[in-house]
Amino acid sequence: MDTTADGADPRVRAWAPVCQAIALLLGPYAEVVLHDVASDRVLGVWNPMSRREPGDPSLLGELDRLEPSAHDVYGPYQKLLSDGRRLSSVSAVLRDAEGRPSAVLCVNLDRTPLEQAAAVLAGFAAPSQPRPEALFEQDWTERVHQVVGSFVRERGRPVDRLGREDRLAVLSELDQAGVFAVRRAAPVVAGALKVSRSTLYALLAELKAQRNDS
Repeated sequence: MDTTADGADPRVRAWAPVCQAIALLLGPYAEVVLHDVASDRVLGVWNPMSRREPGDPSLLGELDRLEPSAHDVYGPYQKLLSDGRRLSSVSAVLRDAEGRPSAVLCVNLDRTPLEQAAAVLAGFAAPSQPRPEALFEQDWTERVHQVVGSFVRERGRPVDRLGREDRLAVLSELDQAGVFAVRRAAPVVAGALKVSRSTLYALLAELKAQRNDS
């Protein structure tokens, strides 16, 4: 819903399309207000968030307490509605052909949906808790992926680019974790390392030979 003063006011005719465009772009979360500088009264309100109507006091004196952020622009600065919602507001002084202040255009953005979205994202970004090892100690497939994944992160390259020595090292870690004591572990390990079973068996044989030699 949009409310404007007498449509004959040239400032309303001139700036109403701009006010309407901003309200449409940011609606329903932004209120756009056009103020009369001379009378300190509201000329029009687009997407009103409060009960202000054309002719109500503008109370533009609040801008006197703000430092301009750009030429004839103030804000963003914070405001508070009676229902507790916080607003981010920006105000622009509109001048006539002689350069005199003619009107002030204010945009009040409701921060509520932004704060709610930020809270949701912060919840997802919260640090994860260390997983309870007792819960997974019997899940050897999980252990395989944990060992391989940790090894890949430490080396800083994908698993399919691991060299022979790297694969021997990760197989040694898997062996120490007791993975190969489980039946049918070889296909899972081969899949995690992205090698064939024959390649895996050859690497295991080489690993065993190295240990025997040492």
